[in-house]
Amino acid sequence: MDPVTHALSSLAVARVAGKSLPRFGTAMIVAAGLAPDFDYASYLLGPRAFLQIHLTLLHSAAGSLLLACVLAAAFCYLDRKRPAKIARAPLKFRSALAACCAGIFAHLALDLCNPDGVQLLWPFKGGWMSSDIAADIDTWIIVILTVGIVLPYLFRLISEEIGEHKRTPAGQSAAIVVLLLTIVYLGYRATLHSRAVNLLLAREYHGRIALSAGAFPESTSPFDWRGVVVTDNTIEEANVTLRPGREASTDQSLTHYKPEDSPEVTAGEKAAATVQFLKYARFPIASVRRMEADYRFEVHDLRFASDDTGPSNVFVRVDLDSDFRVRDERFLFASSPNP
Repeated sequence: MDPVTHALSSLAVARVAGKSLPRFGTAMIVAAGLAPDFDYASYLLGPRAFLQIHLTLLHSAAGSLLLACVLAAAFCYLDRKRPAKIARAPLKFRSALAACCAGIFAHLALDLCNPDGVQLLWPFKGGWMSSDIAADIDTWIIVILTVGIVLPYLFRLISEEIGEHKRTPAGQSAAIVVLLLTIVYLGYRATLHSRAVNLLLAREYHGRIALSAGAFPESTSPFDWRGVVVTDNTIEEANVTLRPGREASTDQSLTHYKPEDSPEVTAGEKAAATVQFLKYARFPIASVRRMEADYRFEVHDLRFASDDTGPSNVFVRVDLDSDFRVRDERFLFASSPNP
């Protein structure tokens, strides 16, 4: 998910805790809710490093727990360096750790909802986990969280102007409501996702039977999904519409043909970069073309649309000589100029 969504959800979690939070409690939850995305800095090291580090190093259970410990220790140190104006007991590491874990848990829970996924069990076990029910930037989640956080403050200001004083922490009840609404919304999206996948699997594609399928969310509408279907010799792209009051439908599919077996395809598939990439790709499609006396082999992941310029849309390119030996292999961002 995007940083705005993570910040808003972390703030909502802090509001729910209210007065039970220790000193720096809100700051700890929000900081922890954003901190796992520090591994995004691996983008500067190139697509191979980004693929290995982002959504892995600080998004795994082990890495995020270590991160929570570091953040908790940092806030305990800050508490001792900056004594409170009102006498109180020093911030305990256990309390700080609990607050940081709450923020990180909210972060990982949201990231598991989008198609990019996370390697939650790294480094003990590989494999990406995702539920594909919400886009990286989900407009409705942002709206729900923003309204639930902003409105209580406006009402509190109005109440204070007319002389009313409330004992409950500002926005606590609203925060509970918006978190519940967010959970309900994601549950509804999960139901729609299941319907979209079943609809994709139920139809034929130019006379070909669907073997597997995936449905990927649109950012602005929970009813529109981008479908990807695997058949025996093609991968099909088809949009799915599940609007209330209308019959569910899929449009005409865009066909991608799998390459036929050949020495250059076999050599490209055995390249180390390809083997690594296939552990990440959900719907890989290979292509090969002749480059004078050489060959260029590429593998893209159709989980991402062709116009997706996000950093997670990485692909592999392998250049082979005329004897099908690897001359060069590299990872590339789809957004790279002249990739």
